[in-house]
Amino acid sequence: MLYTFKSAVSADVLMLDEPARKLISLIGKDAADIKGIVTVAQLPEAILQLRTAIEEDRARQAENPPSEAEEIADKEAGRSGMAAPVGLAQRAWPLLNMLETAHKEEVPVTWGV
Repeated sequence: MLYTFKSAVSADVLMLDEPARKLISLIGKDAADIKGIVTVAQLPEAILQLRTAIEEDRARQAENPPSEAEEIADKEAGRSGMAAPVGLAQRAWPLLNMLETAHKEEVPVTWGV
């Protein structure tokens, strides 16, 4: 399933099912809902929750960097460059940017509508 996040003040953000549901959950919404809204009043908390999750993920990655052997194994398996795993910050940035812009302009963010 493809999720489309929409706001009147920014371009649509498209995401595949699993990453979208994870981000929906991180902003405090029910990931099982295929339609939803972050109201203007809810935007500050959603932004805070998403930023906190990104910072925690970055801290975990910094504490546990991959070993040289893991990096070699990833390269041999083709999991480097464009095929490297995508981190939470990379996945969340477009939605975070949309939420911040919507907050500045005082408009909601919706998905599935």
